[in-house]
Amino acid sequence: MPPAAETVLDEVDGEEGAGGGRRRPGFRSVLRSAARSALRSVLRPEGRLAPAAAAPLAASLFSAALLCLATALSRTYPFGPVTRNIVDLGQQYLPYHAYWRALLLGETHGDAFLNWNSGFGSNFLGDIGTYLSSPFDLLVVLFPADRIELALYVVTAAKISAAGAAAALLLLRLRPGPWPVAAVLGTAYALSGWTLNLGATVPMWLDGLVAFPLLCLVGEWARTGRRPVLGPVVVALAWIANFYTAYMATLGAAVFLAVRLLTAEESATARQRIAGALRAARGVLIGIGLAAPLVVIVFLATKVADPTPVTTFAPAPWTDLLARFLPATASVASPALFIGTPALALALTLPFNGAVAPRVRAAWTAAVVLVTLSLQWEPTHLLWHAGASPNGAPYRQAFVLCGLLLIAAWFSVAQGVPRPSALLAGGTLLGVLAWAARGSVDIDDWTFPAFLAAAALALVAALLAREGVRRTALRALPVLAVVLLVAAQAGETVVTGKRIDEQQRSEVAWSPRIGPWHASAAREAARADAWPRYRTDPGEVPGGNDVLLVGGQGAEVYSSLTADVTSSTLSALGFGSYAKGRHPVTLDNPVTDALFSIGTRIRSEPTEPVRQDARPRAEVTAVTTPVPPLVTVRPREARAPRPGDSAFVRQELLLGSSVYELPRDTRRTGRTLTARCPAGSDVWFWAPEYKGSATLAGETAVDFEGKPPSVRAPMRALGTVPDSGEVRIDLLPEAAIRLPPQPVGCLVRARLDSAVRHLTATGATRVNAGGHGVTAELPPGSTGVAVLAAPRISGWRCAAGDAEAAPARAYQGLVAVPLDGRATTVGCSFRPPGLRLGGAAGAAALLALAATALLHRRSRRVRP
Repeated sequence: MPPAAETVLDEVDGEEGAGGGRRRPGFRSVLRSAARSALRSVLRPEGRLAPAAAAPLAASLFSAALLCLATALSRTYPFGPVTRNIVDLGQQYLPYHAYWRALLLGETHGDAFLNWNSGFGSNFLGDIGTYLSSPFDLLVVLFPADRIELALYVVTAAKISAAGAAAALLLLRLRPGPWPVAAVLGTAYALSGWTLNLGATVPMWLDGLVAFPLLCLVGEWARTGRRPVLGPVVVALAWIANFYTAYMATLGAAVFLAVRLLTAEESATARQRIAGALRAARGVLIGIGLAAPLVVIVFLATKVADPTPVTTFAPAPWTDLLARFLPATASVASPALFIGTPALALALTLPFNGAVAPRVRAAWTAAVVLVTLSLQWEPTHLLWHAGASPNGAPYRQAFVLCGLLLIAAWFSVAQGVPRPSALLAGGTLLGVLAWAARGSVDIDDWTFPAFLAAAALALVAALLAREGVRRTALRALPVLAVVLLVAAQAGETVVTGKRIDEQQRSEVAWSPRIGPWHASAAREAARADAWPRYRTDPGEVPGGNDVLLVGGQGAEVYSSLTADVTSSTLSALGFGSYAKGRHPVTLDNPVTDALFSIGTRIRSEPTEPVRQDARPRAEVTAVTTPVPPLVTVRPREARAPRPGDSAFVRQELLLGSSVYELPRDTRRTGRTLTARCPAGSDVWFWAPEYKGSATLAGETAVDFEGKPPSVRAPMRALGTVPDSGEVRIDLLPEAAIRLPPQPVGCLVRARLDSAVRHLTATGATRVNAGGHGVTAELPPGSTGVAVLAAPRISGWRCAAGDAEAAPARAYQGLVAVPLDGRATTVGCSFRPPGLRLGGAAGAAALLALAATALLHRRSRRVRP
């Protein structure tokens, strides 16, 4: 250990006693011993970093630098003006991280159980477990609210850097070798095609990228009987951070462990191998048990989520799969397998590398081939994805294959540059792969130039490295070889990242950067906020999950766990939705505003076109109208909705009053609808599956975006009925016209005002709301049903007066509490389903972990 380190440690040694002697070693001595062990593990005697520390550090920094460089070259934020908020990154993950920051800082109305902002009340603990439970996500509190895009980019970069460090550490733990090469291969894993094409825009999946090498380390510990307590803790952290990709990483680690059990120690007996496998299974089960308090909640939330259409897996053409090993290719329909041409070439030399034991070569080659085949076979595809073929990208497990390829590359190069025969065979195989992929639709103009340049640099690096081994006096040759290897890998990775960014922006949906429009809406929402007296709906701002970004309490929610009852209830009332129902959007309609106690509605009018390279601006106004309270009283004998009821009828049934004039003689002639309504009433058009425009005579055209099953268009106002009472609507469809039986309703405002006054007079006189509960005071003698203006999702429990809380009733999809005329108060609280079950499983796993620690400590004392 370096003298300087010894001096530092001496400073924390034991103190002198009263008689001048040393006191019995206490906490400081323990601390000194621990610090000495830590320093020895990372420092060499001469003071330099040990390879086990240098490689992870280099891989981490290299990964972060290349990610930033690729971002800068594509002119993407934060190194350029162009938005990086494509698809769900802008509509889901960015808003959720903004809300997560606000929650952690105590700036929200809801708590970890319930999100009052979204979907009129949604299960937030499930969303935490799906999107926000990674330790890296805590970094958002270090950034101001208007820099949440930067915060999310830093979180993404931190995860990618950690993945590179973990991979480099794993490689050196498997076999000693040149640490710069381990660092390069760790970077190749962190910035694989999977990361650049999927992970960077779905940041919670990156936790699986970090988890895979760590879980492989856990497998190594189990195989050798080491760290029986730390192993389950690592498993638990992986499953808590993101259980979805942790599941895939666990399957990949099982493949890794199987190969290691067969190859690591030829002298090991079958009993020893079985014991290692059992230790690994024990660690995984305990770790998953420790994560159960969160995992069980997410699992049960998926059972009541809005179902997505069943997807049938269709394997990608083999030419496309092979093309994805090459640089600058992007697609969600084929597996992203790029790891860099130098790294891939090294992996392909393993089967032919005579310096590696035959058993090791055969086992790792078989593992890579079988996992590759498993990507294309439906039964194993379903196994990788927990039994359900996903909507969207069908190859979410591809990062595991990237990791296995890099492990194979390391085994081939750890003992030195492969022999010329192995290099020739691997290079030939690489050339055949590239030639076979030449006709793929995923090939980009940059693919083969980048591939050939990297291959040439890698070849020169290999020749220089072999010459350096043969001529030891020329010490600069190995250094130059490493420089060329780094240049080849880095250049190809940066080109790939740049091209994927550019292709995604031109081919998929995007959201603009957060800007003045969002800031103006947030200011208005904060100024008008009167929760829980009434809700404030922020209206439409660019992106999705608006209420998580700018505040308020609206209908919009976009989550994989959006409850089926939320989606179906809102759709039946005329709300629109995206993402096959999992993304309900706001509805600017006075009847639904009354139903959900939306007293203030914010409306925005953009002042300039929304562009990728500019922050949007708009004129924002807030309008406040009288609405009933959050808790109202309804009669029990109200007619239940029937199949086929229009959205207008459903609104009236829930309101308890007839407020629409529904023309019975609506006629359709070609592209024209005609009807008669009271003069001065408001014409509303409801056609959830219609795509095109609808124009009321004398008014401007209104657009509808229906595209079943992915998009449902919301009900929209077309204008005011003229004095003649004649309603003429001209349609300009972009596809076949698909209208419901009753597409037109005419709202009579006087009727609605009367209904609002009645519900206000009979509703709650006072409402209080906490983080996940509501209490309301009712007029004496209230009978019927108290209705809370929130969807009746699983987890609500309510009570009237002093009665025991029981699962809430449902009133046409909303939370309801029966009243007997005696109770003057009602209270409802939300507890995520699975909280007790998950807690019990977690407690049992904690006891099992304690027992494991005790047994391990006792066995170490007995062992000679």
